[in-house]
Amino acid sequence: MTERKILRKRHETSISVLIVDDHEVVREGLRTILGRYDDIAVVGEAATMKDAIAESSSLKPDVVLMDVRLFGGSGVDACRAIRDRCPATRVLFLSSYEDDEAVLAAVFGGASGYLLKRVNAEGLIRAIHTVAGGQSVLDPSITESVLTRIRLQKEQASEPQRTTLSAQQQRVLALIAEGKTNKEIGSSLELSDKTVKNYVRFIFQKMKVTRRGQAAALFIRDSASEKRSVDYRKD
Repeated sequence: MTERKILRKRHETSISVLIVDDHEVVREGLRTILGRYDDIAVVGEAATMKDAIAESSSLKPDVVLMDVRLFGGSGVDACRAIRDRCPATRVLFLSSYEDDEAVLAAVFGGASGYLLKRVNAEGLIRAIHTVAGGQSVLDPSITESVLTRIRLQKEQASEPQRTTLSAQQQRVLALIAEGKTNKEIGSSLELSDKTVKNYVRFIFQKMKVTRRGQAAALFIRDSASEKRSVDYRKD
């Protein structure tokens, strides 16, 4: 059996991974670590946001292992584009940045996980398996601070303007809060990508927000308030 056939057979039975990092030495190190495991196959590498999107669209890997900071743009923007084009591909961030803003941006950008680069090989492999299986993972050292930040956003956010939204716009907002990409929203509601983008832009204007994470936090808070009101009336 030729080497190419062996690799193809391995890829078909393994978790395919695309490595994205702007440092060659990091990519080489990750390739070496992942190469020790028979159930994981590195199918490609990229160093820029543009290449990350192009390679993901071409290779359609199970998991994109990516840094937040890239040449030519943001890893979060790349994540959104990848999730739009390849809904079945999961994005796992591996970064040295542990500030809450970076983590929240990644999560609300459609990522399935966020790890710090100090993670050991066993933890990295476990995380890859977790996100490939459709679940989410967050580095234990930043979980508490991020959850606290989300709670504060819910408590301190300005009052949303949901009463001015149509029923369809509220359905779009609910899917945004679930972390769905524009493509996934369009598929769920049978809307074109352009229509979804227009809905999202209108919702952001009405709610006076600029990011999906802010809209999601307001939606969650408002939904919780409505539930408490209903429970109170029942009592």
